[in-house]
Amino acid sequence: MAFQTEFEFELPKGYIDRDGNLHKKGIMRLATAADEILPMKDPRVQSNPGYLTIILLSRVITKLGELKAIDTKIIENLFTSDLTYLQDLYQRINQMDQPSYRVVCPNCGKEHDLPLDFFIEG
Repeated sequence: MAFQTEFEFELPKGYIDRDGNLHKKGIMRLATAADEILPMKDPRVQSNPGYLTIILLSRVITKLGELKAIDTKIIENLFTSDLTYLQDLYQRINQMDQPSYRVVCPNCGKEHDLPLDFFIEG
């Protein structure tokens, strides 16, 4: 199984460009550390922390319909249901998987995944 870095999506409503064309299908890539850190220096984020979402999505959405490029103006003009959908998608694809061990129970002999927690003191 190959490591997936891009994810196709379809917006619930879609983005309508200035010519009236509807764009619904797109691609979002996994975020990098730079995607999360660099927008923090942006004055728009410093004056309004909520704007971070707009910049993040404009960086990680690589395709939306037939649009040539995705920028903050496009993300700003999405319907709220589409913005919510993209925020959820971003969280799901970028959420860190918790590492685990594959173990065998000494009592029943069944295999289980045992989550690793590096912060447990013991």
